[in-house]
Amino acid sequence: MFGYRVPAPDEAMLISGGRRGLGGAPFRVVTGHGKFVLPIFRKTRFLTLSMCEAEVVEHCVTRQGIALKVRAVIAFKVGNDKESIVNAGQRFLSDQDQMSVLTGRIFAGHLRSIIGSMTVEEIVTERQKLATEVLDTSKSEMAKIGLHVDSLQIQSIDDGETGYIDAMSAPHKAAIQRQAQIAQAQATQASAEAEQEAARNQAEYARQTAIVQAQYSAEVERAQAKAAQAGPLAEAHAQQEVLDARTELAERAAQLRQQELVAEVVKPAEADAERIRVLALAEAERMKIQAEAAASYDRVALDRMLIDQLPLIVKEAATGLSGANVNVLNGADGLGEIAAGLVGQGLTILDSVRNSLGTPTAQGQGEHEPVDIKRYLGAPADRSRADGGKGDGPVEIQ
Repeated sequence: MFGYRVPAPDEAMLISGGRRGLGGAPFRVVTGHGKFVLPIFRKTRFLTLSMCEAEVVEHCVTRQGIALKVRAVIAFKVGNDKESIVNAGQRFLSDQDQMSVLTGRIFAGHLRSIIGSMTVEEIVTERQKLATEVLDTSKSEMAKIGLHVDSLQIQSIDDGETGYIDAMSAPHKAAIQRQAQIAQAQATQASAEAEQEAARNQAEYARQTAIVQAQYSAEVERAQAKAAQAGPLAEAHAQQEVLDARTELAERAAQLRQQELVAEVVKPAEADAERIRVLALAEAERMKIQAEAAASYDRVALDRMLIDQLPLIVKEAATGLSGANVNVLNGADGLGEIAAGLVGQGLTILDSVRNSLGTPTAQGQGEHEPVDIKRYLGAPADRSRADGGKGDGPVEIQ
């Protein structure tokens, strides 16, 4: 539309003519929106609000008297507030390139001032501290001209041919080189160890592979051998089973034959032996009974013979008294005692003869030798010892 002006997003539109602006400025400031401007009666100018750059290369002297060449870069712009725009518009609207020139000169002065209060070591090692101090000291001045500094970077510091910075860095360089050499040696050693470890691993892998291959080969050979032996082994097992069956059959046949022999031979033999033993026992018992009967018969016959001989014995005993002179003192009682004595003597003789003849003869038939009664009676003189051995004296019986 005719007469309607709109500033760019990074521009401030300054309208002069008509009413004054903020703080009595000869223009009004419009940002972010359009404005209707009367042609001929109003004049419109635009002030950039974009980022600008200023480079500073300055020769400075440190507190130690060492000359340094410092290169710095400043990034700045016009402030966004209307006051900063008014200040910058009044100073740089006709020649906006002068903002970079003026900014460089301002920072160059502050840079020389601050470096002069520092040592080379501080400048080299504390660049950020240097940049912060320069910004702090220049902030108020930059605000007066409507500029705002976003950053300050110290790009390089050079001592020229003095070699101070190189000498200062020599120990560090040596330490760094030493560390680099150590690191290189460690890296070389690590590399050698890695190579050795890799070689050992390869050797171990080759060994394990060879072992596994040998095991596989052995298993294959065993399987082949087992397969080759399967037929003979099966045949041998079959023959062994046949032999076992035949052996078992033979054992059963032997057991059966043994049972048959026991039934046919042993049992009949045992029966015959038992029969013979029973017959022998019966025969022995019969002979024992016969012997006992014969012995009993012989004793009865002997007793009868002795009884038959008893009168003869008494008679012989009485014959021995026939020549003796016997005086009977108590009459009939005395004579009875003599007779009783003779009979007792006969019975004694009878017992002696029985004892001596009680054993059967060798023929076992109960026969005995002839009994000599006189041998047992003795001489008549033997029985008349009451008179002192004379035999013709009288016998007195009290």
